[in-house]
Amino acid sequence: MELLNEIWQTARRNKLRTSLTGFAVAWGIFMLIVLLGAGNGLINAITRSSNRFLSNSMMVFGGWTEKAYQGLPEGRSINLAQKDLMATQTEFHDHIDDVGAVLNQSAVVSKGKEYVNSQLTGVFPNHIRINKREMLHGRFINDLDLRHKRKVLVLARSQAKELLGSNQETTGSNHLASMVGTYVNVGNIAFRLVGIYKDDESRENNEAFTSFTTLKTMYGIGDNQVGNIEYSFHGLPTEQANEAFEARYRQRLNSNHQAAPDDQNAIWIWNRFTQAMQMNKGLSIIRTALWIVGLFTLLSGIVGVSNIMLITVKERTHEFGIRKAIGARPWSILRLIIVESVIITTFFGYIGMVLGIAANEYMDATIGHTQIDSGLFKATMFVNPTVGLDVCIEATLVMIIAGTVAGLIPALKAARIRPIEALRAE
Repeated sequence: MELLNEIWQTARRNKLRTSLTGFAVAWGIFMLIVLLGAGNGLINAITRSSNRFLSNSMMVFGGWTEKAYQGLPEGRSINLAQKDLMATQTEFHDHIDDVGAVLNQSAVVSKGKEYVNSQLTGVFPNHIRINKREMLHGRFINDLDLRHKRKVLVLARSQAKELLGSNQETTGSNHLASMVGTYVNVGNIAFRLVGIYKDDESRENNEAFTSFTTLKTMYGIGDNQVGNIEYSFHGLPTEQANEAFEARYRQRLNSNHQAAPDDQNAIWIWNRFTQAMQMNKGLSIIRTALWIVGLFTLLSGIVGVSNIMLITVKERTHEFGIRKAIGARPWSILRLIIVESVIITTFFGYIGMVLGIAANEYMDATIGHTQIDSGLFKATMFVNPTVGLDVCIEATLVMIIAGTVAGLIPALKAARIRPIEALRAE
């Protein structure tokens, strides 16, 4: 208690010096936590957006040839056909798992007097897994729907609510569930509603899903058009492996359309796995940059503490000389400086940590989950801008240790000084 009281009296006599030391400590920890929190908010938003699709999946689109080949000119439009779908399903079992196709047609979906303008999308059952749609009620398109060309429909929750009309008492979740199994009209054709999926605000949510074969039959679409092809895959862990597979796959499909084997514009492949790998590299760079900036901020606080401790010891050299002249041991002087450094660093470090956490919580409450509304969809730009408690505690401990070391070096020098030299010091 006597030691603590002495430290308290010293702090009271040197308010400015103590305040500057504390500010350097608190500011370093505060800025590290706030910077990491803000960076995590951006990273979490990007990660959430990228998680809307199955990472090990590809989507294939027809394009335009960029090279003349076999007497045919460049600039020809390429539409994916049934033979492309069959080649994908049968010739690439070494990597491709589940294959599907996607066709779109504009349609009006109605129930009684209520209607919605929708995009009728014909899909295979794998579409929900690849595009991570969440079902709220009922089910998605299945193999029997595909095989028997059933007239079944899956709507977004917002579409189903529109078809319920303006009666607020009938728009609850239970009533939406009761719509499953009822019939709605797609154009003039009755379809059975088999499922309702959750709206994703980052998309337009105007898609009404039916089976791929039903849509082709309904609109008389022949084998020369399958829209887009989508599939999941395995066994391609690196960018090099993915590039080699894409080149082989593109060459096979190009041959179906008399396009040059290396014509990359004839068939366009959206590889979500390599996209995710590139995004992860970018996020890793952002994380590293944030840590570097944060650590330099922390380092500036450490330097500030070190300088102030050096000045403190120098100013008290005369005092230490008197203490040694009246019998104080070197250890007592060493302990006084070290304990003072630890207490000041711990106290203000804790304040910096608490303020940093509070600032992150404020960001989370105000701009966390902030969305940009384009009119067609909403994009989340900032999600959970916080830092783990372990990081906060570790940063505080680093500053405490640094403050202790900063006090230890001049303390050793002060403890070794001879009383006569200390008393001569000005």
